[in-house]
Parts: sequence; C-alpha cells; structure tokens
Amino acid sequence: MADLFDNDPASKTPEGGKDAPRPLADRLRPQSLSEVIGQEQVLGPDAPLGTMLAAGSLGSLIFWGPPGVGKTTVARLLAQETDLHFVQISAIFTGVPELRKVFEAARHRRSNGQGTLLFVDEIHRFNKAQQDGFLPHMEDGTILLVGATTENPSFELNAAVLSRSQVLVLTRLTLADLERLAQRAEKELDRPLPLTGEAREALLEMADGDGRALLNLIEQIFAWKIDVKLDVDGLSTRLMKRAAIYDKSGDEHYNLISALHKSVRGSDPDAALYWLARMLTGGEDPRYLARRVTRMAVEDIGLADPQAHRVCLDAWETYERLGSPEGELALAQAVTYLALAPKSNAAYVAYKTAMAAAKKTGSEPPPKHILNAPTQLMEEQGYGAGYAYDHDAPDGFSGQNYFPDGVKRGIYYVPVERGFERELKKRVDYFARLRSKRVD
Repeated sequence: MADLFDNDPASKTPEGGKDAPRPLADRLRPQSLSEVIGQEQVLGPDAPLGTMLAAGSLGSLIFWGPPGVGKTTVARLLAQETDLHFVQISAIFTGVPELRKVFEAARHRRSNGQGTLLFVDEIHRFNKAQQDGFLPHMEDGTILLVGATTENPSFELNAAVLSRSQVLVLTRLTLADLERLAQRAEKELDRPLPLTGEAREALLEMADGDGRALLNLIEQIFAWKIDVKLDVDGLSTRLMKRAAIYDKSGDEHYNLISALHKSVRGSDPDAALYWLARMLTGGEDPRYLARRVTRMAVEDIGLADPQAHRVCLDAWETYERLGSPEGELALAQAVTYLALAPKSNAAYVAYKTAMAAAKKTGSEPPPKHILNAPTQLMEEQGYGAGYAYDHDAPDGFSGQNYFPDGVKRGIYYVPVERGFERELKKRVDYFARLRSKRVD
C-alpha cells in the first residue's frame, strides 16, 4: 500500500507541470513543532512530548481530541523530528489486506535501518481484533504507533493497546489560538480580513475551536469580491456557524449531561440553563432530558423540597402534550426550579446504605411480633405475639423494634438542616427520643 503522506512538493504538481491550487489549511501546515499553535500541555518543554523528544525516547501514542486541533500535523512533525518514515492510514478506509502491506513495508524499512511512524486516523473505528493486530508490530519495534481518536480511548480501544501507549489529550483551540491562526493566514495571503473588530470576533466564535474550520471560513471570505469591511450581520448572512460537536451516544453526550447535573446540584440556574440549551441545540431527545432532570430531583433535592419531584413530572407531561419547541420551555422551568431548590441527598444516601445492609444480612426474617398470623399454626409459632398497635399508644408511637432479631438497628436517614428536611429532622429526632424512653 502506498504511503498517504509525501514530503516531496513535486507530488502536488499534476501532469503538465502546472501547480494545482492548494487549500489554505494545507499551505499553512506547520513545518516544525515550534510552529504548531496551541497544545502547550502536550508540546511544551516540560510536557509529555517535549520530555520524550528531549530524552530521544518516543513511545507509541494515542492522540485524543476533537477535529481540527492538530492531531495529524503533530504526528507528521514527530516523524520528522525523530527521522522516522511517516505512514498515514485511516481506519475508515483500511482493511486487513492493506494493513498487512503496511506492516510488511515497515519490516522491510526496518531491515534497512529506518523506523516507521504509523499514524492511524480514527483508530477507534478498528474493531478489537484489528486493534490486536498492531500489538506484535509495536512490541518488536516494527512500527511506532500514533493513533488519533475523537472518542474516549478508555471505552473504544483495547486495554492491550492502551497499556503499550500513552494517551495525550489535545484540546479545542482557544480564541487566542484562533486569532494567531487568522493572523498567519493574513500574512500568507498578504492582506487583512475585510471584517470589523466585532465581526472578526464572531468569525473566531464560528470556528468553535477548530483550526481547520477557521481556515476554511477565512478562505471563503477572501474569495468574496467586497470593497468594505463586513459587520457581524453582514458576516452572518454570508457564513453559517460551524455545527457544534455533539454525539448523542458518545463522549460529549455524557460530558454535557454531567455538566447539567452538576450545575443543578451547585445551585447555578444560569449554568444549568446553558447546558440544557447546549444539549437541545445539539439534537438531544427532550424526553431523555426530562428523565434525567427528574432523577436530579430525587437524587440531589429529595425531601428538602418534595415538590421538586412533582415539578419535574409536570414538566415532562407538559412536553408530551405540547411537543417541540414549546414543550422545552417546561423543561427549562423545571431545571431553573431544581437549581434554586434546597439540596439534600439524605434520602439517596439512606437508600444506598439500606441496600448495602439488606445485602449483608441476607435472608433474616422480620421479628415475629410484626408478622401476621392468619392460621392457628402460625399463632402457635408466635407470629404476632406481643405486637403493640401504635394507635393505642398515648402518643401514637409504640417504639417497638422492626429490624430482624439479632440485627443491630441501623440509622440510614440523616436529614439535613435545609428546606423541608428541617421539619423532617425535627420528626426524626422526636421519634428517636421517644424510642429511647421506650427502650429504657
């Protein structure tokens, strides 16, 4: 299989000798690691790659990050820095026969004294068996593997591949990074962008942290025949904002629902509404959000505000009746209510503690005095004997034991001094005092 990357500029010249137009992103591709914009957490002198290169010991790597942040570029430059032959393949288009050819060529190269850096784009798209196929060639030094993935490697890559590689996280480019990239494009094209200051900021926002997307947008702008600077409205009518990255079944799905849940728990209605809006604009199913918001009510608010649960169920039903887009407003109101409600996970903790105790004590039966005795045999066995009917007690409380005989009484529910649970705490303490008197 032929290598998919070639440093020879002549390879970009078609038959006839005339240079073909090159995209701006290709023209601005960094020629050294020092020219890479962003990713200091990976490339800095004390960062993982900087340390490896300084020590002259580069190991197999997995680059994890969103599109357009430089994964391919950094891999290519690593090969250049370490004098390794660079081979690039994509898991989408490469099958087992092509992989065999790649490994065979790498073995031949190695026998001639040159190593191979094999860059595998979208490596998570290889199945587990295909990923296993890399292991012997990594272990004997035939290839140095650099994989790139937009998905969480913990879920998508074999443990064996991960154990032989270091995972490096590449992040979205900041607005400052994108501005540097825009300035580099202006220098390459020898003219400024025809945008007002506010429109320039809007352009950087449109790229959404993706350097390649920004350069594509800039290339479109420079192709326009305009004599005046465009303002934000003029730019927006000509360009569409890059669609936000959101995979409803992938890592971003779980990242954003986690952000929404923790914003509610942290009593921040503005942040909670922001993350709700992010998920809705990304195409999330409102019914999923309704279910998760209801879970927040029972997990993080609980009996501190028993009404919160009802608010969520009403919002869920309202969405089912109204549909989109009006129904989403009910979900927004529920999220706002939850964020501002008093918080308590006392009932949630009590439930988990009780579940652990139930598993530990196994099949211990209830004490006989609280068992019904519908037959004479059961009466003879002592079922129901000694049961104290609470309504007959002067204060409506018998204080009897309801745990299994021989099982120490557990204290699971510990209400907090917030919201309605203040009142519940008074009741818990009241019954605890009465129970103590009955025992005494």
